Amino acid sequence: MEEEEDCPELVPIIDFLQTNQPQCKIPVTIITGYLGAGKTTLLNYILTEQHNKRIAVIVNEFGEGSAVEKSLAISQAGELYEEWLELRNGCLCCSVKDNGLKAIENLMQKKGKFDYILLETTGLADPGAVASMFWVDAELGSDIYLDGIVSVVDAKYALQHLTEEKPEDCINEAARQVALADVIIINKTDLVSVQDLDYLRAVVRSINGVVKILETQRSRVDLTEILDLHAFDNMSGKSLQDKLIVSTAHPHLDKNIVTVTFEVFGNVIEEKLNMFIQNLLWEKNIKNRNGISMEVIRLKGLVSLEDQPHQVILQGVHELYDLEETQVVWEGDRLNRMVFIGRHLDKEVLKQLFLSALKTVCS
Repeated sequence: MEEEEDCPELVPIIDFLQTNQPQCKIPVTIITGYLGAGKTTLLNYILTEQHNKRIAVIVNEFGEGSAVEKSLAISQAGELYEEWLELRNGCLCCSVKDNGLKAIENLMQKKGKFDYILLETTGLADPGAVASMFWVDAELGSDIYLDGIVSVVDAKYALQHLTEEKPEDCINEAARQVALADVIIINKTDLVSVQDLDYLRAVVRSINGVVKILETQRSRVDLTEILDLHAFDNMSGKSLQDKLIVSTAHPHLDKNIVTVTFEVFGNVIEEKLNMFIQNLLWEKNIKNRNGISMEVIRLKGLVSLEDQPHQVILQGVHELYDLEETQVVWEGDRLNRMVFIGRHLDKEVLKQLFLSALKTVCS
């Protein structure tokens, strides 16, 4: 069997536009969601919609509901097996029985550049572990960047999943997917009442206070709402300050995972900030007032570093974090904004520890 027949090369629609331009990084969006929420329906929609993008869809652990499973073969003897299907609208679907990182490496090496890559995780997968791969793999750093995490939520059954009791040392998978998301798609809204939808929205907000929420039926959404989010970098056209504004008026309906946020004026000493974050994420030795260690799932912040004229973004997923300088120059008072999403969080303890990292406080 000839490889060229199995893996047809994709030819750029307008190749000459790239002749004198620098190599562009390819954005990757992680699509996650609990079993039956509508991830496959969303991918089917993207794969068949005319959007003028050459999108590669990677489905890890296919056999559990791939977007084009009828067109794909199954692996033999448990070995890694890839099947590629080129679609008429320029999309390419890749199904692999391996982790997402290996699939993307093969995709970039064998198939050339794409406009976009979507990576679907299984219904019980931790999207944070997948997202972390893009931060620790040096080889991918020059070609791929994590654009955002999109989580599909089933309007009818989400509350059942989100409130499911778990052992103390375990995190509810559905709640974790909500906590890590940059965009939440509440799907199948036609199957619930207005009151139930309002309650679900409040529960989602209680878990992740900074997430963008879309509501839809049959997973049909405006693709501009879920693609090119730049959730992990400073390229978004929106104000960085506005992106981290959190309403604290919502009720904390979910006792497992919550959002904590605060604002502090002043300049931060980078060394002390790193020590605070590392104790929180790595050593996990920062406890709340009940003596329970705090567990951070997602961390976002906009900070003012000492002797640094530009705003700095702080991003964290599980144990990994990064400080990235932006091109936005501070004007007026320097207002640090911090957002923590996780378990057993204590706002007052976190705020006091952050204050200890300040050099000066603006009057």
